[in-house]
Amino acid sequence: MTSAVESAGDHLLSRSLKARHLTMISIGGIIGAGLFVSSSTAIIACGPAAFISYGITGLLILLIMRMLGEMATALPQVRSFTEFARAGLGDWAGFVVGWLYWYFWVLVVPVEAIAGAKILQHWLPQIGQLPLGLGLMAVMTGVNLMSARSYAEFEFWFASIKVAAIITFIVIAASHAFGWTSGSGATWSNLVAHGGFTPKGWIAVIAAVPTVFFAMTGAEITTIAAAESAQPGQAVARMSSSVILRILIFYVGSISLIVAVVPWDLVRSGESPFTLALNTMHIPLAGEIMSAIILTAVLSCLNSAFYVSSRVLFVLAARQDAPQALVRVNARRVPVYSVLIGSVAGVLGIIAAIEFPQQVFDFLVSSSGALIVFVYMLIVVSQIVLRNQRERAGEPRPAVQMWLYPWASVAALAAMAGVLIAMAVTPALQQDFWASCLTLVVAVAAYGLLRALRGPRADARAQLNKI
Repeated sequence: MTSAVESAGDHLLSRSLKARHLTMISIGGIIGAGLFVSSSTAIIACGPAAFISYGITGLLILLIMRMLGEMATALPQVRSFTEFARAGLGDWAGFVVGWLYWYFWVLVVPVEAIAGAKILQHWLPQIGQLPLGLGLMAVMTGVNLMSARSYAEFEFWFASIKVAAIITFIVIAASHAFGWTSGSGATWSNLVAHGGFTPKGWIAVIAAVPTVFFAMTGAEITTIAAAESAQPGQAVARMSSSVILRILIFYVGSISLIVAVVPWDLVRSGESPFTLALNTMHIPLAGEIMSAIILTAVLSCLNSAFYVSSRVLFVLAARQDAPQALVRVNARRVPVYSVLIGSVAGVLGIIAAIEFPQQVFDFLVSSSGALIVFVYMLIVVSQIVLRNQRERAGEPRPAVQMWLYPWASVAALAAMAGVLIAMAVTPALQQDFWASCLTLVVAVAAYGLLRALRGPRADARAQLNKI
């Protein structure tokens, strides 16, 4: 039994990814450069209580992953999380979610390539950002053209370095905070000594959630990669259950130790609070060490963006929502044209950002700012619809079920609506919100135009029943 999501005619993706690959892809999706650098924004916004903002956001991500786990076990033939929207809400949702998610990740490609180029320029000042960025693009294009296994191996080692770095940091920072390596004794007093635990009030802790939310997205990448493993449904279910532990360790644990080691009011926007903490603890070459780790995080995200954008495009083509040529795979089961489109888009983005007025590229980035929230909300609605359908039909319950259904699902939906409202009323985020709304309108209009041109198709749920 072969899914249309997995194939188009005789075009099949590989099944070469192992459990260790999926585990590290899941971890790598959670740990991005945003943790190492952008966490400064959250700390400045709400003080030592920033780790509570991360905990609240982590709970929301956990609920989303649990819903994905339920749908993956109930519909094992669906091989991409974007297609759960098609199964629950129809073709229009599959089209809109797929293209919005592709657009989100294809813009990540030039953003991460430019970030990597800036870090490399620190060590190679004689080379400009444009050739460095294009060089990174060439390397990652080659990696993703080789095979899914090559992407997974690179991501395995990238993620391993990030995990090792964070665990090492937690051990060093905990020793300092408890006073074992600190010359002045325990430093937990930093949590309350500089204006209190919530110097800007509890409202600021809640208000920081939208910023933190975007830094923590990416856990769902494993649902895309799982399609190229032997048992995708089980893999997604396993990842959805373990995500909370990783969030608690990597985000809540590290951020709480940073504000215990360093007075929160010494953190500066755009500068890594990890570097500041390491310097405070007198770790030699702290800046160079963190630059190397941040570069690893950037390359990991760039690698994943290439992979995810190409596979989502493959899925859209398999559903006839993108040109059919994009389902063609080479001898190593790689959708070559889909990978190359991501590469071309990345190169154009780098050129636009470096060679042309910055406002052009800034608008493109803004136009994807809230898209991941739209995508998640449609996925949540799909889970509610699919769960109701199964219960009305008297079908057996899947091995993985959403907790406290329907209340937890509705709460997750309300929380994401709150994120959008916060973006709409926060001056610094308003441009991202409205530009993303415009992108959503364009995607819906594109589906309407496509449907008018080709005529109505069978409902997605009817298609799935024929698989």
